[in-house]
Amino acid sequence: MENNPTYLFVVAAALIDRNRNILVQQRPQGKPMAGLWEFPGGKVEAGETPEEALARELQEELGLIVGTGALRPIAFASEPLASKHLLLLLYTCHDWTGEAQNLESSDMKWLPLPELQHLDMPPADIPLVQQLMAVL
Repeated sequence: MENNPTYLFVVAAALIDRNRNILVQQRPQGKPMAGLWEFPGGKVEAGETPEEALARELQEELGLIVGTGALRPIAFASEPLASKHLLLLLYTCHDWTGEAQNLESSDMKWLPLPELQHLDMPPADIPLVQQLMAVL
C-alpha cells in the first residue's frame, strides 16, 4: 500500500537583531497549539515561492518589510500533523524595515538564542532551535 500524505508547507523566520536576539511569538488562543512559542511565519499559498510567502507573513504578523533576498534558508523540520504532513522551512533574516509590532499573536519577545531551548514550542520548532544553535 502506497502512502501519499498531503503536505502542508510552512515558512518561518529567525529574525536576528543587532544584539543577536531572536524574535518569537506566542500562538493566540483559539488556534491549534495555543500558548506555545514559535518563530514568526505561516503557510505558503498557491502561486507563492517560500520566500515570497515568508515576506508576506512577516508583513501581516509583524508589520515588517523584508526583501526576499534578505532571507537565508538555514534548516527544515518534517513532522506529522493530524491528517497532513508538515514541512517547515526556517530562514534567518538580519535585515528588515520597520519595528516589529505584535499584530496577530498573543505575545512576542526578543530572546538570546540559548533561551529558546527553555520555551514551550510546537514539536516542529524544537529541532530548529538546535539547528540554529549549531550554525549561529
